[in-house]
Amino acid sequence: MTPENYTEIQRVLSDVRSLADAAEAHGTLAGCLCAAVGYRFEDWLLEILPEGQADPLARETLRELYVDTAGALEGPEMEFDLLLPVDEEPLDARTAALAQWCQGFLYGLGTSVVQDESGLPGDIGEIVRDLTEITHVAVDTEQTPESNESAYAELVEFVRVGVQLVFDELGPLRDQPAPPNVPLH
Repeated sequence: MTPENYTEIQRVLSDVRSLADAAEAHGTLAGCLCAAVGYRFEDWLLEILPEGQADPLARETLRELYVDTAGALEGPEMEFDLLLPVDEEPLDARTAALAQWCQGFLYGLGTSVVQDESGLPGDIGEIVRDLTEITHVAVDTEQTPESNESAYAELVEFVRVGVQLVFDELGPLRDQPAPPNVPLH
């Protein structure tokens, strides 16, 4: 996944009147893949698109993102990366996208069997709390541009590694059988 994909995914999501921008949609996908049992491409589309529907070209682009993301999270090389704007974009825009990515991730985690971070194993609860704080991140106007760039890069790396740890730690949770569908009467 390259940063240039952000612009393409943003365009596709805008064209299909997505409920989320590219960063938030990708965060939602990552959160759901971390914690949801049997999370499918169609499930993600239902989360981010009106009625979960898109034209064939948009579906293919989004399916590719889904497959790449799932493969990176499952891979042994820690290849997972966040879908964020390119480094040439203003730092304010990249920082806002990082906050939206984290918001989407927390949403995705919360729509699964993970309802409360206090019951999460190991350091996962702490990572989730940190990601919650990152949803409020902003550029520090009292710092130099170089210092802000460095802080942004550190946050992106923290989120990337943190999400990979959440995915790895919640593997046993995802391996449980899906709860039976209980009819509402």
